[in-house]
Amino acid sequence: MNFLIKTFSELTTDQLYAILQLRSEVFVVEQDCVYQDVDYKDQKSLHVFGFKNDKIVAYTRIFKPGDYFENASIGRVVVAASERKYGFGHDLMKISIEAIKIHFKVDKITISAQKYLKKFYESHNFIQVGEEYLEDGIPHIRMDRD
Repeated sequence: MNFLIKTFSELTTDQLYAILQLRSEVFVVEQDCVYQDVDYKDQKSLHVFGFKNDKIVAYTRIFKPGDYFENASIGRVVVAASERKYGFGHDLMKISIEAIKIHFKVDKITISAQKYLKKFYESHNFIQVGEEYLEDGIPHIRMDRD
């Protein structure tokens, strides 16, 4: 899998469409969650996305400290359902963490993680901070990485 990192203004129309389609396919349709995905935060973030056979199948958006949380942040972590068995989620997280170090020059990262993915994020050295909460009707937990 090849990864690219782009600002919002660097995304092509086709790339933006493919990213929004993937996010909608997983977060709205697969998870049956009606929420406002297009939230005007994409313009502030860097977009990390992975290609397989010229198709975007993995994606995150990353934020510098203060743009989402006090710390840098990774959000909208998504891998197409058909591609999850290959471990691309782990590759995506490694690339996203490294991108934060390179682009924002910080190590501390905060995420709002879906609770069922706690062990996945723990494998990338995130630890739960605080209690579970609902976000868009789905149980989430705050997780930090130093």
